[in-house]
Amino acid sequence: MKIPNYKDARKRSKEEVLIRNFSLDNQYLDLGKNKKFFLKTYGCQMNEHDSENIKGMLNMMQFTETDEMEEADLILLNTCSIRENAHNKAFGMLGRIKHLKETNPNIVVGLCGCMAQEEGVISEILQKYRFLNFVFGTHNLDDLPKLVDEGLKGSKLNIDVLSVEGDIVETMPVTRDSKYKAYINIIYGCDKFCTYCIVPYTRGKQRSRLKEDILKEVEELIQEGYQEITLLGQNVNAYGKDLYKDYELADLLLDISKLNIPRIRFITSHPWDFTDKLVNVIKENDNILNYVHLPVQSGSNKILKLMGRRYTKESYKELFDKLKSIPNISITTDIIVGFPGETEEDFQDTLDIVNYCKYDSAFTFIYSPRENTPASKLEDNVTLEEKEQRLYRLNELVNKYSKEANTRILNKVENVLVEGESTKEGNLFGYTETNKLVNFPGDKSLIGKILKVKIIDAKSFSLDGEIVE
Repeated sequence: MKIPNYKDARKRSKEEVLIRNFSLDNQYLDLGKNKKFFLKTYGCQMNEHDSENIKGMLNMMQFTETDEMEEADLILLNTCSIRENAHNKAFGMLGRIKHLKETNPNIVVGLCGCMAQEEGVISEILQKYRFLNFVFGTHNLDDLPKLVDEGLKGSKLNIDVLSVEGDIVETMPVTRDSKYKAYINIIYGCDKFCTYCIVPYTRGKQRSRLKEDILKEVEELIQEGYQEITLLGQNVNAYGKDLYKDYELADLLLDISKLNIPRIRFITSHPWDFTDKLVNVIKENDNILNYVHLPVQSGSNKILKLMGRRYTKESYKELFDKLKSIPNISITTDIIVGFPGETEEDFQDTLDIVNYCKYDSAFTFIYSPRENTPASKLEDNVTLEEKEQRLYRLNELVNKYSKEANTRILNKVENVLVEGESTKEGNLFGYTETNKLVNFPGDKSLIGKILKVKIIDAKSFSLDGEIVE
């Protein structure tokens, strides 16, 4: 067994990142013949894309996917560790699976993703969930075929988690969830070590893919008819800093823009690495969409310092104002309330920055201590009742500005990429260039097209529209 270790996971050396290619051993090519798999994914877009790679490998092995867990020969949970709620959901699902395995002991069960990289999680698995066949982490996704093979042969709990800085695996198979929009990893890991965040421990050091490999992937997606790509990274705008002297995210975006794919997004940005050059590249290229997710986390300089965020509310506002110079830009954010030591005055500073920025939307959370992070060792002197009250007050303000932002585009015509059928019969849904959800009547033959849609109603979290002939 290989057990995760936080001390090793924190290491950052100057050793060159190994780039290797995935290949599936011939012995696994028909391993899944006449077998089904069930995959449950928790967490961020990086996890979603990891699951697309998992599906790609399983499909190469001739497994077929099922949405019914009870039908599966193989059950996989791809987990998230960013907040306690994600933990609870995954462990709750394991409880359900345990009962299922009691009735059908031949089911092979695996757990992967960020939770697998946590020492405490592995300890709990060893105590309570030994029915699992295998556990693997974020650094050896390509070991899945071997682990599945061993599980099908009846292996008992095998924990194979690497606490390393990480390398890069190219040519990974992928079964994408959409035929029209695609995720592309451009940088893995994070070196920021914000005091509340466990990602640098679970995802390894910052390591960028070669620009040639990224551009090749974009070209292949264009040939396959994709309309939109989203460049992914835990800190996406740090791209290239570990690899090149004078090539950064702005340069990569410009090179991708020249390939003429209709829509380009990127997520998630750290304000520390957001350059003026990047602002200008967004402003000057129509297919780099005018949408930026820019986490602020807190409006208090005291709390930002405790969080290790490396910027002040003043420098954040300065960057925000530069971004607002981009016509019709939509800016969203993340905010944490109830961080240890947060006073009512600190929280008021957060409300002040929301009032200043008037975000199009925000993901808001109560602080959740993560094992082994510096913030988890701080005295948490904010009561749960105070945290919940602050979250309620924050959400009221966020929702007010979200509704105002949506109302501003009433009666305007937006370019919408149609993604699928809405829950309302006869309706479709899609997203504007500014990443706003729109529902509108239309035939499903329009799915995958970019249409002109007039906005006729605005709600806090979505828009209604009608196709403009």
